[in-house]
Amino acid sequence: MSRTDSAAPEQTGAEALVSSLENVGAEVVFGIPGGAILPAYDPLFESTVRHILVRHEQGAGHAAEGYAVATGKVGVCMATSGPGATNLVTPIADAYMDSVPIVAITGQVAAPSIGTDAFQEADIRGITMPITKHSFLVTHPDEIAGAIASAFHIASTGRPGPVLVDITKDALQARGSFAWPPKIDLPGYHPVTKPHAKQVREAARLISASRRPVLYVGGGVIKGRAWGELKELAELTGIPVVTTLMARGVFPDSHPQNMGMPGMHGTVAAVGALQRADLLIALGTRFDDRVTGKLSSFAPEAKVIHADIDPAEISKNRTADVPIVGDSKEVIGELVSLLKSDDHPLPEIGAWIKSLYDLKKRYPTSFDLPDDGTLSPQHVIKRIGEMTGPDAYYASGVGQHQMWAAHFLPWELPGRWLNSGGLGTMGYCVPAAMGAKVGRPDSVVWGIDGDGCFQMTNQELVTCALEGIPVKIAVINNQSLGMVRQWQTLFYEGRYSNTDLKTNRVPDFPKLAEAMGCVGLRAEHPNDVDAVIDKALSINDAPVVVEFVVHKDAMIWPMVAAGASNDDIKIARDMAPSWAQEDL
Repeated sequence: MSRTDSAAPEQTGAEALVSSLENVGAEVVFGIPGGAILPAYDPLFESTVRHILVRHEQGAGHAAEGYAVATGKVGVCMATSGPGATNLVTPIADAYMDSVPIVAITGQVAAPSIGTDAFQEADIRGITMPITKHSFLVTHPDEIAGAIASAFHIASTGRPGPVLVDITKDALQARGSFAWPPKIDLPGYHPVTKPHAKQVREAARLISASRRPVLYVGGGVIKGRAWGELKELAELTGIPVVTTLMARGVFPDSHPQNMGMPGMHGTVAAVGALQRADLLIALGTRFDDRVTGKLSSFAPEAKVIHADIDPAEISKNRTADVPIVGDSKEVIGELVSLLKSDDHPLPEIGAWIKSLYDLKKRYPTSFDLPDDGTLSPQHVIKRIGEMTGPDAYYASGVGQHQMWAAHFLPWELPGRWLNSGGLGTMGYCVPAAMGAKVGRPDSVVWGIDGDGCFQMTNQELVTCALEGIPVKIAVINNQSLGMVRQWQTLFYEGRYSNTDLKTNRVPDFPKLAEAMGCVGLRAEHPNDVDAVIDKALSINDAPVVVEFVVHKDAMIWPMVAAGASNDDIKIARDMAPSWAQEDL
């Protein structure tokens, strides 16, 4: 694209923006109009690109994330300058932490007014620079097509992530030549996807020599769509697998080699496997502090093969013995080829596998039903999964219900799980579920939310009702900020400072749902659970909100206290595995 291309047709910048979105194949934009972005909404009115009018810009950003995770495509959100743009900051940061490809388009005050503290002026490019993969400030209509094409390319290639395109109002209003770039070639941006052959050979050598290896699998394997190669590698070698919070479903939970989720609320088998491994084969994962616990005591005897498409992640938290930069599909595929050859014998790990299977059997992730007749939140979530099945898409908020969902929903298929893993954003669930349902209209989409999270962004259910987006939201109402309350119980002697939401009094969640155009249901007794889930599943022409009034003091176990060693994992209050009896 060139500013001097005289053969290119003339368009306003606003028309060029909409033409660019059509050219790049965008199907939907989640947004709200306002002064600076208003010119774009006129041509958008007649575009093939669907615009969904949300109730808050944060909802637009999380909906774009949900759409992107559920479809594998780039999600798009749009807002005006100033507060409209700053309301996108949280979902942009969320997408950055979880490597979700979205393009955020914001209006900016006219170029001559930048820096004058004009009405609704905010330096959104500067504000979001640390939390975007790249950002553009566009001040001329001729630059819009190139910026949009580049933004989609950057967001979806290499390590996916959010890209901001900030366009001044005068650029949207002025006329210029529109020319769609025939190819994208960005100086300095050439993501490495093919791994170095020598490094992969060295990784295969370490795998062959190992006796206690573990496949430590992160969200990068889902982003790389490498679940087929992962299954082939795991079954070829027999190596046990742990899947992080972001990777749930990439390897079936029902597979005997799956030890579950590691980390602060991981399974005993997954945590024990990592702690006693002699080799970690870390694929598309970043040694997050929620997984490692006290880093200096994490997997103390293990050598590390660390493969990631982002070289910045290699050895960032744990030094890699064999660093591999590359796409997970390529890396795992080449490992499989090498380990099938005579040059690299398969590891002898029979005793290791047997000990982990035994550990998994003796310390299953389970829960007790309350003895006072109230609902168990774990049972509710488990029944939603059992009655809906693994084909559905499940979004969650952040907190106890997120961890219960990670443990008790049926994780058999990749890409079905949407949650805020890195940033831990309360309020993610409802708009993310909305975005997922827009992307997957023929699939059931459940949101598993807490009463605290739900009250942050539930207004997007109005959007769902008006736009024909029939999501199903389960509000796990324990009348408190449950995860914080659990920490206050365990570490602050039960001093419940400002965690009681009093949601036993207000709001009335079913009535709130009905006021927003949804169907509202409630379950308060164990005998109600299956009936309301069945009712919710039978409604496909409107959003449904089901309030489950659950026991207030249910806790999420296992747990490793923040900053503690994974060796100090607890399976219940004051109860720990007897590691001295383990022969791993």
